[in-house]
Amino acid sequence: MTTTLVPRWLLVPAALGTLFVGLPIVAMALSVDWSSFGSLVTTEASTDALLLSLRTAAVSTLLCLILGIPLAVVLARATGTAATLLRSLVLVPLVIPPVVGGIALLQAFGRRGLLGSTLDVLGLQVAFSTTAVVIAQTFVAMPFLVLSLEGALRTAGTRYEDVSATLGAGPTTTFRRVTIPLALPGLISGSILAFARCLGEFGATITFAGSLQGTTRTLPLEIYLQREGDPRAAVALSLVLVAVAVLVIGLTRARRDSLAGGAP
Repeated sequence: MTTTLVPRWLLVPAALGTLFVGLPIVAMALSVDWSSFGSLVTTEASTDALLLSLRTAAVSTLLCLILGIPLAVVLARATGTAATLLRSLVLVPLVIPPVVGGIALLQAFGRRGLLGSTLDVLGLQVAFSTTAVVIAQTFVAMPFLVLSLEGALRTAGTRYEDVSATLGAGPTTTFRRVTIPLALPGLISGSILAFARCLGEFGATITFAGSLQGTTRTLPLEIYLQREGDPRAAVALSLVLVAVAVLVIGLTRARRDSLAGGAP
């Protein structure tokens, strides 16, 4: 890491910031009972929770991509009051407490919610199911992807898209072969943030999906339950969650940097 263009005085608060973030993680690692670490994190409940978290986070991130990419493109290219209002609505999950998001989802998809009777007629019960976990994670994570991708699209501008249109390419071809490749680093960053947010989601999940082992009890919920009964297991599982998040972010960041390095 080179810092030749960084004022030296910035290194002190940067070091303090690093210490502020890193010290709790180090403290947690030092407090783990390593002699029984394996048995603490490989119980049936812990394994079920970890696998459920990984599965639902992957599906939720995919939903964020499917819904968030079009939203980001519209927000990056649209102007006016309507675009401002749409952006504010999309970013609401960032600023409300997750438990409030869970209550909102219950009011929309619960049995007595806005769409509850319609879902009952179709034989679907969303609340307190694995589907509810995916919906809750997508609800809280999608703004991260939208923000990251919108910023990348605004930075890229529309010059290359205009050239593509001038050469006869249609909007869909331009979107697929010009817009997305130009914004790919931002898209990858947004996907990383969305996945990490899904992996750590707690408030909306427990409110909207409950805590049923193997069905809705993700790793954060399992950690919360273990904190009350077995603090040693809670610390060990917390470290597992941190390790998984760091691994995913590190591998994906390396992939993003390689793509950016290969860009013209």
